[in-house]
Amino acid sequence: MSDVNEREIKKLPTLRGKTVVNLFFEDSTRTRISFELAAKRLSADVINFAAKGSSVSKGESLKDTAQTLEAMGADAIVLRHGSSGSAHRLAHSGWVQSAVINAGDGSHEHPTQALLDAMTIRQALLIHPMGKDLSGKKVLIVGDISHSRVARSNLILLRALGAIVATCGPATLVPRSLEPNGGIYYSLDRAIEEFAPDAVLMLRIQSERMEASFFPTEREYSRVWGMNSARLSRLGDAAIVLHPGPMNRGLEIDAASADSSKSRILDQVQNGVAVRMAVLFHLLAGEKEGTR
Repeated sequence: MSDVNEREIKKLPTLRGKTVVNLFFEDSTRTRISFELAAKRLSADVINFAAKGSSVSKGESLKDTAQTLEAMGADAIVLRHGSSGSAHRLAHSGWVQSAVINAGDGSHEHPTQALLDAMTIRQALLIHPMGKDLSGKKVLIVGDISHSRVARSNLILLRALGAIVATCGPATLVPRSLEPNGGIYYSLDRAIEEFAPDAVLMLRIQSERMEASFFPTEREYSRVWGMNSARLSRLGDAAIVLHPGPMNRGLEIDAASADSSKSRILDQVQNGVAVRMAVLFHLLAGEKEGTR
């Protein structure tokens, strides 16, 4: 799929006649547009549904909305929802027969983001993109772990691929219950020195999910846990920096780090289209019985 995106004509006829609905109850730029591009490059028809301005604002439930869309001919529903477990509920409740793809459910998981992050790490560390082994590679996830579905999905996938994963951030935002196999750090300087990561995944502070103060000030957060030029220079020569976006420049990462040669942030965006093409192909072209 990545090769298709490098061609002059970025199109395959694979999903012609299929309809993909992007059902987004939360705001999104990268994920929604990425799924839309992925579906269109596989020749599927795409419907973008935003909760704002729809019958959801009149009180319509997720069940009724999904069943309405399926009745209109949806073959796949790409769901982003503020409630954890919503995608699992829709896929396994019997409400719809369409394929259901989790595009982020509350603070729970974001599976396709983890897939594209793993792909980006493999490419950057010169591991064959079709290989499964990240054994011995060290990945440091930094920031708001508690509210991050990206962190949870990456912890599951990267450990399954053999990577050593550590977390770092304020004690109020790094739950011990996730049990990273590389340990927990409360200082980014210490994590860089002791853990020596091959890849550092910086996370956005999700203030919209916070109901209390988890750190003193934004300035203090940036001073202790933000990626900057000084910390970037202490990373290994082959180490990379990632960010799922959107970035708060000057808070969790400064402009110099985001735009540096170690940054693979735009590669993540590019790989997101290929990964989501692969997911749609697997679910809609593979015709796998009972796949959810």
